[in-house]
Amino acid sequence: MGGYLLAFLILAIILIITVRYLVGVFNKIVMLKRYRNKAFANIDILLKKQVDLIPQLITITEQAMAHEKSLFLQLSEVRKNYPSAKITDEKVKMGNILAHQLLSFMILAKNYPALISQPSFQHLQAQITLLENQIADRREFFNESVALYNTGIRQFPNIIFARILRYKPSPMLNPMQG
Repeated sequence: MGGYLLAFLILAIILIITVRYLVGVFNKIVMLKRYRNKAFANIDILLKKQVDLIPQLITITEQAMAHEKSLFLQLSEVRKNYPSAKITDEKVKMGNILAHQLLSFMILAKNYPALISQPSFQHLQAQITLLENQIADRREFFNESVALYNTGIRQFPNIIFARILRYKPSPMLNPMQG
């Protein structure tokens, strides 16, 4: 009788240790995802502000840059789609596209001296640059959070829980990928 009790106790201890370990693994990958989402929330606010500047940018520059219709259409598309993106990964991809298009736009604008000399354009350009600088300040923390998350969901045994929870690797915020 005493041997069964000892075997039961050992089995119960092993089971408790295993369950606690698995709960710890689960909590770790959930925490990594929350850190990633929290880091992006700080950037999301700034991206929304950039998106809100697009109509003003188009209004100010449309006459001077009339033959750059495709760029206006691309910017309008981002403006239309960004608010409806619900998943962080979609927003990151849209943010990368937005940053790339705004950079292309500002480079093209330099070919129009009359445009860049307008105070309204200069003010708008300063706002866009300020927002981009603020995003750049936060981008490093976000990308570090994404790297930790992506590594965390690929490690064993975390990968098992990640697959059960359908956690997928997240893209980095990189304006050159737009």
